Amino acid sequence: MKHRIVVLGAGYAGAFAAGNLARRLSPADTEITVVNAAPDFVERMRLHQLASGQDVAFRKLADVFAGTGVRLRLARVTGLDPERRTVAVTGEDGDGELAYDTLLYALGSSVAHHGVPGVAEYAFDVTGRSSALRLRERLAGLGESGTVLVVGEGLTGIETATEIAESRPDLSVALAARGELGAWLSPKARRHLRQAFDRLGITVHEHTAVEAVEPTRAIAADGMSVPADVTVWSAGFAVHPIAAAAGLEVAETGQIVVDRTMRSVSHPDVYAAGDCAYAIGENGRPLPMSCASAGYTNMQATAAIIARLTGGEVPTTGLKYHGNHISLGRRDAIFQMVDGNVRSKPWYLGGRTAARLKSGVLKTAGWGTAHPTFGMPKRKRRLATAPDRAGARAAA
Repeated sequence: MKHRIVVLGAGYAGAFAAGNLARRLSPADTEITVVNAAPDFVERMRLHQLASGQDVAFRKLADVFAGTGVRLRLARVTGLDPERRTVAVTGEDGDGELAYDTLLYALGSSVAHHGVPGVAEYAFDVTGRSSALRLRERLAGLGESGTVLVVGEGLTGIETATEIAESRPDLSVALAARGELGAWLSPKARRHLRQAFDRLGITVHEHTAVEAVEPTRAIAADGMSVPADVTVWSAGFAVHPIAAAAGLEVAETGQIVVDRTMRSVSHPDVYAAGDCAYAIGENGRPLPMSCASAGYTNMQATAAIIARLTGGEVPTTGLKYHGNHISLGRRDAIFQMVDGNVRSKPWYLGGRTAARLKSGVLKTAGWGTAHPTFGMPKRKRRLATAPDRAGARAAA
């Protein structure tokens, strides 16, 4: 009787974790299935490039998992029953149900509307491939002197605004920030950021909280109207409510509350990784939703699952946030180091050198996730015990 491991989501966290599990665990004892709605591995950190009109290639998940023994199910997750240990899915093959003994929940996040009127109807975003392509098509249809407003001064907002401005110098690009642009950066890095915005001709509206989006403008809290043929919403991320609806313990954000090993504190058969995990870092604060956090949490979850299934001691991997890489178009970037309390250190790296470093990070993350078994130990470990399905049968 094989132990059934189901991984929900094949982004940065899920794809690498699934391949790692397949490389480390014996196929004689385990059966690993990955559920993902799209057939491709989407590099989310490149979606602002895709939206701005650049060519971005995506790898087929069938190729990613070829030869690993991982089963790929192209379907959308519609529900979870942790008592019966089943996942409800729907796809081209119709509705179905997958049973699991261990579940790794890595469904990621999407754009957070924050209840702002008009965002869902009129705004664009770059949190998914389909939404980035939708924005790409809209930008391509804008003529010269078209106006674009990016809402949100976080990493996604900055990278999106600079990418569009560099790729489409004929457009008038602006960014609306609730506070000061780059307030979390060191003084020198902040100056570099402002110089980049000036060089690219991006108008910055600081201390501007957008409270409504309309087809051709955005309305700020003070009543100011900002013209926008296209509004790009990048004011935060939100997770899918599936986990909360299933009865798992979640934080106010809807993220699954996990222990130090990424195991659900309410359901020990469930692990979480990536944006949907409410994990506490080494500084005592929740890890931010980011690619870096996806790496930390998926490595910890994978290590814990393998150790517990094979009777080993559960190791702990690092959960320390080191800094931010911020692209400012293709030829400029900022690399800002932070301390243990996530406060910016005085030193930063900027310009072409930082851009090359960021490009290397993107390539490494994309290649590593698309080749999840590379460099892993060849020895496949046997399970210590057979899966206990009595609880699931009793609940069914």
